[in-house]
Amino acid sequence: MDTSSENRKIIHLDMDAFYASVEQRDNPALRGKPVAVGGSRARGVVAAASYEARQFGVRSAMPSSTALRKCPELVFVKPRFEVYKEVSRQIRAIFAEYTPLIEPLSLDEAYLDVTENLKGIALATQVAREIRAEILRQTQLTASAGVSYNKFLAKLASDHRKPNGQFVIRPEQGLAFVAQLRVGEFHGIGPATAARLNQLGIFSGLDLRQQSEAFLRQHFGKAGGHYYLIARAQDHRPVVPDRVRKSVGSETTFAEDLHKLQELLEGLQPCLDSVWDYCQRTGLLGRTLTLKVKYADFQQITRSRTLPAPLASMAALAQISQELVQGCQPLPKGVRLLGVSLSNLETPEDFIGKQLTLSL
Repeated sequence: MDTSSENRKIIHLDMDAFYASVEQRDNPALRGKPVAVGGSRARGVVAAASYEARQFGVRSAMPSSTALRKCPELVFVKPRFEVYKEVSRQIRAIFAEYTPLIEPLSLDEAYLDVTENLKGIALATQVAREIRAEILRQTQLTASAGVSYNKFLAKLASDHRKPNGQFVIRPEQGLAFVAQLRVGEFHGIGPATAARLNQLGIFSGLDLRQQSEAFLRQHFGKAGGHYYLIARAQDHRPVVPDRVRKSVGSETTFAEDLHKLQELLEGLQPCLDSVWDYCQRTGLLGRTLTLKVKYADFQQITRSRTLPAPLASMAALAQISQELVQGCQPLPKGVRLLGVSLSNLETPEDFIGKQLTLSL
């Protein structure tokens, strides 16, 4: 095991049922009730669920109709993203009192490297306890923490004592902890990959560790190299503050299925507006445009185009999107969701001197 990795002190902080907890904090009538943040319409989707709702099997990304079947008493609340962003800023400010090495993953979770922290606290577990206590004091919200010597284990540890708890995995415990996990419990291994591993006779972390790196790369490509390391409780990735965003996207679920080309183009426009607004605010432009189409039966396809230089205008974004939509014609069935994302983002410094694509 890499000794330099063992000397690091990494914390993964994760707010508990963040959106739903904010709503319960701000509206006492919701406390103790099963709450879902999201749309209650037939085509709505749950963005977050309170722990009371989770007891019924309600989960984020679940269709609202399914959530209501599981929990008829479910209370739906419209999301208030500006409020969540403000609370997130409060939490990040608390992190910054302890370390400048903060890698946000979303509004409600982040990695912190506290190997050398601003308060000179020797134990990372004490740092985590203090941060969680300060979050509770300032926001009246609870957070869970995982503490370990690398990001992979810290992330796993934060799930181990939820909600409102923390768990530490020390260097001498890493191998044994990973060995007893099901591969589907590994962060970064989704259901489809877990099923493929199971087909190969790999069910646990111990099973995964017994495979050669060549075997895993043969079946899973570059990801196989990562699986080889994490099966050995190794993860050399540093905590990277101010990560450059890799992509930006937006999607819309429609109240009624779309069937005609013009309906698709009109339905996609709000997504394009959202993506282009982000580009204008940040100065970032992208070279790869991806269209996401989800049909009425939940089958999903994507279509992408990568250009030699960034898309430099809303008109260019719309033109490429239209061509991707036209490439999906004729439609085999109705469309319930459309999305568009822009990746291979570049800063103005990156693309100075390049010819911008279709500035129109």
